[in-house]
Amino acid sequence: MEDSLSEVEGAAGDVSDVSEVDNFAPVTQEVDASDLCVRGVLPAGLQGTLYRIGPNPRFPQPEAHWFGGDGMVHVFAIDDGRVSYRNRWVRTPKWRDEDRAGRPLFRAFAGKLPDAPEWSGSDGGVANTNIIWHGGALLALEEAHLPTAVTPRAIDTLGYMEYGPLKGPFTAHPKTDPRTGELLFFGYNADGKLTPGVQVGAIDAQGRLTHYARLQAPYPSMIHDFMATPGHLLIPVLPLTGSLARVERGGPGYAWEPEKPAMIGVLPRGGGADDVRWFEGPACYVFHVMNAWEEGEGGQRILADVMVYDEPPLFPHADGSPGDPARQQAYLTRWTFDLASDIRRFTAERLDDTAGEFPRIDDRVSGFRYRHGWFAASHPEYGEGALNGIMHLDMQDGTRDAYWLPRGDITSEPVFAPGGGAHGGEGDGWLLAVVWRAAAQCSELLVFDARHVARGPLATVELPQRVPFGFHGNWVAG
Repeated sequence: MEDSLSEVEGAAGDVSDVSEVDNFAPVTQEVDASDLCVRGVLPAGLQGTLYRIGPNPRFPQPEAHWFGGDGMVHVFAIDDGRVSYRNRWVRTPKWRDEDRAGRPLFRAFAGKLPDAPEWSGSDGGVANTNIIWHGGALLALEEAHLPTAVTPRAIDTLGYMEYGPLKGPFTAHPKTDPRTGELLFFGYNADGKLTPGVQVGAIDAQGRLTHYARLQAPYPSMIHDFMATPGHLLIPVLPLTGSLARVERGGPGYAWEPEKPAMIGVLPRGGGADDVRWFEGPACYVFHVMNAWEEGEGGQRILADVMVYDEPPLFPHADGSPGDPARQQAYLTRWTFDLASDIRRFTAERLDDTAGEFPRIDDRVSGFRYRHGWFAASHPEYGEGALNGIMHLDMQDGTRDAYWLPRGDITSEPVFAPGGGAHGGEGDGWLLAVVWRAAAQCSELLVFDARHVARGPLATVELPQRVPFGFHGNWVAG
């Protein structure tokens, strides 16, 4: 999220050492630990590695914000019932320059400090938002720069990936086509900061750029995630708007403008700017997508399940006034697009009344109708808005299956690990989540039967140090 939040002020948590730990604060050590204590029994078929990533500032930052910290990768390797842990900073050009200087050289999202030495580079990339495996490479991602490759075991930083002539912003949420292995991507601010330019494209399973196009959005917007089906890409331009003019007047670079409509661009895969069709709907915001798929003859009906906010958290209104916390909870919602109709509007239907975030599916059905989905949920009776549970939804029979942590504990994004390999049934496997234990001031890794979350964890892994609140992760088998 490095560039997208360039004008947000205030920190989500103090990064200094405190007696009662704030889990937004960074850890200061890179750790290697093996044979971690496991309570319960790890499934015999669970063999592979969970990678997680999040912000972890190397040095306390001026104008610090949670989203702006240097990326740190957390690695949980599971082999024959044993678990090892390793964490490493992603050594971006920014990280290396600051490590050499022994102090911060960049503001969070706002460029170099005025007294930064001339030898320090101008690249403020932090590689802190997502980590994926594609084309034989482990990639650390954020929105303003190309993916950063790291080695899968030692987590040594190799540098920015090269995909032919591709430059500029690259989403932290690319989609992998489970049929072809293609990595589908977009990047907003493609014409510079706070501009409406958007680039889209595809990278094949061997890491070669095979499609590239550029289009203009109806207005500059923070576009964190998008949707992909076998035939289409959907680009959500939502009224969390960017404005250089507003910045010049001393206002926020990104702000909520609910008088603007939501505009979803539907682009055929392989198409260009002339092929995009814009569908309009009520003002709302989406950080994360569960899944999208096509129905009907010729795939003329597209459905997308997304986590919808009435207004986004963390950002002010355009006049600088704060948002309404009562409207800043996300709910799983289904958008429907009729490509055969002359009416360019999409419909919205809420699917669940439990607030939450970080939706996930069995990625083997990404882009197709799915049955099983999961998200980090907020307990309806705790009244805190915190993500203190995990919800499983069966989209076929309508059942809900939730596991709730003790009050005060917080879960990360739940990550699905297939149990039957490429030929296993959808949802056959396990769910892995790193949780913060508030009372004990520690982190643990929980492993669930993915289809029976409410039964509680099959195994709990005690971690050698806490894992600060972060963003996303993925499982790599074997």
